[in-house]
Amino acid sequence: MTLSRLDLGGRPLEYEFIRVGDKHAPTLVFLHEGLGSASLWKAFPRKLAAASGCDAMVYSRFGYGASAPLLGPREPHFMHEEALSVLPELLDRLGIDNPILFGHSDGASIALIHAANAGRAVRGLILLAPHVMVEELCVRSIAAAKHAYETSDVREKLGRYHADPDAAFFGWCDIWLDRRFRDWSIEEHVGKIACPILAIQGFDDEYGTMEQIDRIAKALPGTQLLKLRSCGHSPHRDQPDAVIAAAIRHIAALGFRRGAE
Repeated sequence: MTLSRLDLGGRPLEYEFIRVGDKHAPTLVFLHEGLGSASLWKAFPRKLAAASGCDAMVYSRFGYGASAPLLGPREPHFMHEEALSVLPELLDRLGIDNPILFGHSDGASIALIHAANAGRAVRGLILLAPHVMVEELCVRSIAAAKHAYETSDVREKLGRYHADPDAAFFGWCDIWLDRRFRDWSIEEHVGKIACPILAIQGFDDEYGTMEQIDRIAKALPGTQLLKLRSCGHSPHRDQPDAVIAAAIRHIAALGFRRGAE
């Protein structure tokens, strides 16, 4: 993966634009998880872009990958800041209109917030393991992840994808374990979303239960749900073929088919 950089608000941000589609194709915008980065998606965005005929853009949020570090500790509204400030500016800089947002975990929550509140056209959402509220299961798993980070080789592994793995890990971990974050919820925003949604969840997800996507479907009854067995928190890694097939069906339902006029 060859990553480029652009200056966003005076700070460098790394991204890659994968161009495979024609002028009529929508652009898939990938929003990574809480410990992710542009490079941690690995080959998946390119595979989905090739299979769907859609251009794709991946980027590392500030504090991740080789993007600029955070300016300070995250606050409970950090996903709103990303969804309503950083992401709109990035889309404008890259000339991306009416995207399909493909979000994983925290990135899926950011996609929901953006679609609900940014006042911008969004063609559709594809959400992997989204969070709409904080579950005790998630808090316990993040506490266990913190222990593993401090006692195992997790730091070394993350160092392959982040310029500062400590900042990336604790920037994510500390806010999720902050007691102020326990009441975090975006359920009130979900019902405002106008675009179609595909939400995917694994039965073995250690960071969330089916309640997360069921609540989205309750707020928006037209939501398409895919519940995967033998699948944890990263459906695109555990069940890539199922995710790509579902994503292509969803993209087709949005009015785009590869090779169509």
